[in-house]
Amino acid sequence: MTGITRIPVVIVGAGHSGLAVSRVLSEQSIEHVVLERGEVANTWKTERWDSLRLLTPNWLTRLPGLEYDGEDPDGFMAVDELVAFLERYASHVEAPVRTGVTVTSVSRVEDEYLVETDAGRWQAPAVVLASGPFNRAHVPAVAAELPARLDQLTPVDYKRPDQLKPGRVLVVGASATGLQLADELLRSGREVTVAVGEHVRMPRTYRGRDIMYWLDELGRHDERYDEVDDLVRARHVPSPQLVGTPDRVDLDLNALTDRGAELVGRLGAVNGTTAAFAGSLRNVCNLADLKLKRLLNTIDQQGGFDAGPRPEPTRVSDDPRVLIDLAGYDTVLWATGFRADYTWLDVDVLDRKGEIRHAGGVVKDAPGLYRVGLNFLRRRKSSFIHGAEDDARDLVEHLAARLTGSPV
Repeated sequence: MTGITRIPVVIVGAGHSGLAVSRVLSEQSIEHVVLERGEVANTWKTERWDSLRLLTPNWLTRLPGLEYDGEDPDGFMAVDELVAFLERYASHVEAPVRTGVTVTSVSRVEDEYLVETDAGRWQAPAVVLASGPFNRAHVPAVAAELPARLDQLTPVDYKRPDQLKPGRVLVVGASATGLQLADELLRSGREVTVAVGEHVRMPRTYRGRDIMYWLDELGRHDERYDEVDDLVRARHVPSPQLVGTPDRVDLDLNALTDRGAELVGRLGAVNGTTAAFAGSLRNVCNLADLKLKRLLNTIDQQGGFDAGPRPEPTRVSDDPRVLIDLAGYDTVLWATGFRADYTWLDVDVLDRKGEIRHAGGVVKDAPGLYRVGLNFLRRRKSSFIHGAEDDARDLVEHLAARLTGSPV
């Protein structure tokens, strides 16, 4: 074949995971290229709302060869600060990034992979997919039943409150994203209803320390994918109800109701202008409160402490509404998660739900193909920036053995 650049490794994506893999490959003198459709940290630059901050404190912001060295280790990076950190990192590790290159196809060619783009073709025995887990906002099928007059937005579309119509907003989803956006809308003076499904409640701080400190102390972040009983379940646990703010405040459902939010159960169906919500709101909240209590008890027991202060149980109306006339609303904001985009992946490695089949990032039935950056890829911390280094080192070790013909 002509017009093809041959290279040992192609990395697709120049976010923090792709850059971490690039650094580890460079440490082992393995030639590679990083292909990025936009610029370094493109998703953070173009597909996040203006006020977003990291959920993890600055002291946890580290990648192989560089860590946070600023004056606010207990603070939380805003989006522009994180972008600057990742741009600095790419320059610091001299990552061979080709920006503005869109991958249109990755396919199998004999024992290697052909990576086709709008700027040329590469062939490599190993390809690392670092294209991120948040390419497409997930919108449930019930969205198609909503009245046409309602504006529907996702966190990819949303930037700030003033882009919305002035009326009421229904926020669907109560994990980190849903709570943060609902809180911002309430502070802007909007009337907000939050449809609450399964969620993970956590305090921002406990016993004077950030909750991330305690999760590290418990070893939760380092728990491996081959150590859990139900990996599928672990990989789909909602993101914790946390927000990173200078005053390190808690953000939970009680904080929202204090600001005037109405809580309802999970959105189940729409008939005309009437939305039907599950009647299990209290049970869902009780379960989240129980899990929170267990976590704090574990912290106390491991530290040898007497029982510490416990957050107030989630306050739920005695009779939460299960039917709402949407005629009184202008906007529905879907905070119902994200999905990865594999429309350009022409290798049979997806399951029936469109998720990639892998064992700790080693893609099944596709020797030489790897995935990084997914939730609980190899460890619970895999989805966090500081989790990228250990995952990258593990996968590059496997990749390097394959390139040399060593047992893997």
